[in-house]
Amino acid sequence: MQKLSTQDRFRGVLIGTAVGDALGLPAEGVSRRRISRLFPGPWRHRLIAGRGMLSDDSEHTLFISQALLTELNSVEAFARRFAWSLRWWFVSLPAGIGLGTLRSIVRLWLGFSPANSGVRSAGNGPAMRAAPIGAMFADDAEKRQAYVAASTRVTHSDPRALVGAQVVANLCAWSVCTGAAERPQAIQFLELLRTSGEHEPQWLAIVEDMARAVAADWSVQAYADSLGLHKGISGFIYHTVPVVSYAWYRHFGDFQATLSAVLDCGGDTDTTGAIAGALAGAVVGEPGIPRSWIQGIVDWPRGAGLCYRVADQLCEAARTQQALPVIRYLWPALLLRNALFLLIVLAHGFRRLLPPY
Repeated sequence: MQKLSTQDRFRGVLIGTAVGDALGLPAEGVSRRRISRLFPGPWRHRLIAGRGMLSDDSEHTLFISQALLTELNSVEAFARRFAWSLRWWFVSLPAGIGLGTLRSIVRLWLGFSPANSGVRSAGNGPAMRAAPIGAMFADDAEKRQAYVAASTRVTHSDPRALVGAQVVANLCAWSVCTGAAERPQAIQFLELLRTSGEHEPQWLAIVEDMARAVAADWSVQAYADSLGLHKGISGFIYHTVPVVSYAWYRHFGDFQATLSAVLDCGGDTDTTGAIAGALAGAVVGEPGIPRSWIQGIVDWPRGAGLCYRVADQLCEAARTQQALPVIRYLWPALLLRNALFLLIVLAHGFRRLLPPY
């Protein structure tokens, strides 16, 4: 693996998120069996004319990244900034808001504070946006934990949601902090997982089961099967995070293999793809992500170009430990973009009514 700069890794996190999100989006909610029939061959962009667009997974990652830029030294201000982004994101009429996130945004508009707006849900939202926090505070575990907790509480109050988000942030932090030239030893990997949820018995049981999969070198699909995910990975954070973490470890240093293994499992593919892309991207950096997968993203104004600019600004903020201005973009265009995106998503929904089944 070539020597990577910190900037490469920050870019890998955000661009990896976008790539995984865009590749997985057309297959969201499709079973593993039908994916192989509906989308045969290697993974490529298939949303519209061989190109891809971004969903809420990438958008939330950008919101968190922008909040980190301006509120690097106040976790309360960071949570308020993220909550502000969510309120106005809702006004732009995005497609596919998760039920838990929708309920929390309504609570925010009703006047609930960001510390109390989260609802009792163990959905994937907190995990899909946790990687930038891990990259920013790669060498500061206490601050990393505080910011992940603040990000989680805005939308989710279930302790399992926090554990899943901490796992993603900690794996990302390990990659950035250590330089991640080689895969961690199995005992080190499993300990990273345990310490992310050491007070949550259900999570510790999952880690013990994963230890058996690691020892036997199961495929990612075989491990997913052991969790009962034969049809696809659900939106439950204790399904998504274990499978994605296992794929990160088993295919360490190979972005394409990591992402493909996760997407092949089916289910919530845009979110699992986004998280897997972020974690694998932190390891291989932006140079390790297939160029065709990056260039195939045609979204605007929140597209790959914005991800690059935000990643570079985030890297500079991490280097100086000084707050920096957010990256501006033409946000009024989002209403038109979201209307077009909704039409494309609906077209895919109708396409799924047709064979092959």
